[in-house]
Amino acid sequence: MTSRQQNLLDKARRKLLTARRDFESDSFEDCVSRAYYAMFYVAEAVLDTEGLAFSSHAAVIAGFGQRFAKTGKVPTDFHRYLQKGQDLRLRGDYDEVYQVTREEAAEQIARAQEFLSFAEKFLQQAGA
Repeated sequence: MTSRQQNLLDKARRKLLTARRDFESDSFEDCVSRAYYAMFYVAEAVLDTEGLAFSSHAAVIAGFGQRFAKTGKVPTDFHRYLQKGQDLRLRGDYDEVYQVTREEAAEQIARAQEFLSFAEKFLQQAGA
């Protein structure tokens, strides 16, 4: 694992920890935002295994889907998790009437943890 990949995973872990704190304080919009960012940094770390870096969230999500999910290098669920996470983050941050539910927030934390756990193993194998 490269130092960049390690740094991105460390950042993802910090975002996931913050998501859990936000969940415990019933701040579900902030929780899904932090959980999404955890997954976003994980995706960036995985993309880095092929020397890929993108300048926008949409490009990271699309690149991850094309290079890793579509090719079967990673389970397609992780691409779907990223897409759903971004959608919930945007709705929670910008839609003044939408309220993220406790269930949605809990699901995003679980997905972010699953994605992070997968990526830790994936990146260890990629660096071997």
